[in-house]
Amino acid sequence: MKNINVDIVVRLINEQFPEWSELEIRPVKFSGNDNRTFHLGEHMSVRLPSAVSYAPQVEKEQKWLPLLSKKLSLPISMPIAKGNPSEEYPWPWSINKWLEGETLSQENLNDLNQLAIDLGSFLIELQSIDSSEGPLAGEHNFYRGGSIAVYDEESRYAIENNKDVFNEQVLKEIWESALDSKWEMEPVWVHGDIAPGNILIQDGKLYAVIDFGILGVGDPACDAAMAWTFFDEESRKIFKSVLNMDEGTWNRARGWALWKALITYNGNKNTNKAIADESYKIINIILDDYESEKIEK
Repeated sequence: MKNINVDIVVRLINEQFPEWSELEIRPVKFSGNDNRTFHLGEHMSVRLPSAVSYAPQVEKEQKWLPLLSKKLSLPISMPIAKGNPSEEYPWPWSINKWLEGETLSQENLNDLNQLAIDLGSFLIELQSIDSSEGPLAGEHNFYRGGSIAVYDEESRYAIENNKDVFNEQVLKEIWESALDSKWEMEPVWVHGDIAPGNILIQDGKLYAVIDFGILGVGDPACDAAMAWTFFDEESRKIFKSVLNMDEGTWNRARGWALWKALITYNGNKNTNKAIADESYKIINIILDDYESEKIEK
């Protein structure tokens, strides 16, 4: 749904939550792709799925985030109320508690190594929570925590389509090493989209983790992809150490990072230079890191 704007949100609030109809509604500075987010006064946000495939996230967040938050030491997204579909807007939606902080960037961070420690510790904490009744990874969360093999055809196509740009043989090696192992232990909680846009910084430090729309339980490898998309060589090693990842899980994590960077580069190289350039940089970081690891071994 393309035209999710302030006017629609105003009408939804007036119809379903008239007690908040006097509060100012305005778009947030950074809104994601899966959902459109708006300020509701100073202390709440309205979050609306942008397409039918994202609508199931609402129920999942309403059910699980209050339970997970009690066992996590950092603030996370917290639902306050659930909105219903209307004639104008066709899916369920959420009102959440507003969390202060700035979206993570290299500029607002005091210490990259400390972020690696703090974020790794948060993920270990998340993984330690009982997941026995949690939603197994699958179509509902785009297979985050599931087998990366579901993206095999897509990844191989992107490798083939860009073999004049990147080292095809090494990309295939990295991808096949990601396919060579599986998570053999009990499924654990995964956030599913650990990325700078879902991490809030306050006073230069990790403050909160938001956007749990593709939450699920399964293989934690997908949550470590940021090792290559944001961290440098030193902080990447610290992140891996804190996560205590075996080589197979680390290889799958690198596979998740490579898949996303490849399809993003392939999809934008002729239409959006800024996005393509960022993905190009990440792919080369992954290539260099893989070669360095081979040398160290």
